[in-house]
Amino acid sequence: MSLRPDWLTFRRYAGLTTGMTLALFAIGVYTAATGSGLACQAQWPLCSDQLVPALTFNPDFVEWFHRVWAMVTGFFIIGMAGWAWRLDDRRIRLAATLAVVVLPLQIAVGAVTVTVGGLVPGGYTMSTHALHLVVALLIFTFLGLATFWAGSDGRGPSVRRVRLTLFAALGLLLAGAVFSRAIPLLTYSPGAQAWFYGLSLSGYLALLSVVVDTYERGGFPGSDRVRALTIAAIALLVGTLLLGRDLVLYDATWQLVNLLVLAGALVGVAAAAWLLGRESPTSASRSGVTDAD
Repeated sequence: MSLRPDWLTFRRYAGLTTGMTLALFAIGVYTAATGSGLACQAQWPLCSDQLVPALTFNPDFVEWFHRVWAMVTGFFIIGMAGWAWRLDDRRIRLAATLAVVVLPLQIAVGAVTVTVGGLVPGGYTMSTHALHLVVALLIFTFLGLATFWAGSDGRGPSVRRVRLTLFAALGLLLAGAVFSRAIPLLTYSPGAQAWFYGLSLSGYLALLSVVVDTYERGGFPGSDRVRALTIAAIALLVGTLLLGRDLVLYDATWQLVNLLVLAGALVGVAAAAWLLGRESPTSASRSGVTDAD
């Protein structure tokens, strides 16, 4: 007899884990942007010679909270992989397992990043920040794929659902652009950076859902082109996420590059939504896909 409540399905657990990872992204960006990653006297896993620092809002607490959230999220990721191996879907098992396989690398890079004067001199560098972001994005992608595959019913995608998801992604990316380093509307403060990554990664997740949907059995007219545009938008979005960190000497030239990359991602999503909007319910029905959820 299982002690798991009926409402706790794998898909919901996977969605929660993916959401926690998204929050970890935003917390990590805020931690780095405030310089709190250099707090705790550059120690890891201790923080200023303590397991738990003073619970007041200061750099030590920000860095410690980031570590605690990362630890709890890591346990959820491991639990997700364990649960996945009880399922019949090989894709879900593979994605969840790869997330766990990559997790130790992320922990190691995170430890290196915060130990400038500690275990690894020079750890707080552009290269380690870039690797930390890329590995985190890789884990986030695996979790997202496992979540979306868990919600797949094998009947193929809904044109209406894909269209709405593209519009949602476009809205999230536009909202994130307000806080972007590429568009100087607001000061690129630590808070703005956290919002930029939180919104942009939510849009990334929506685009990933579109890719999964357009690979489902049956497809619909134009699904290959929609998928190609979506993948291109994802690649450009990753570029602007990298340029949002201090990975280059950010000057006017790099700001222009960042603006072009961000604009390309937005155009790609808009083009995919426009292309999908041209397909009629009749043509979609002939492909075996309805226009309703």
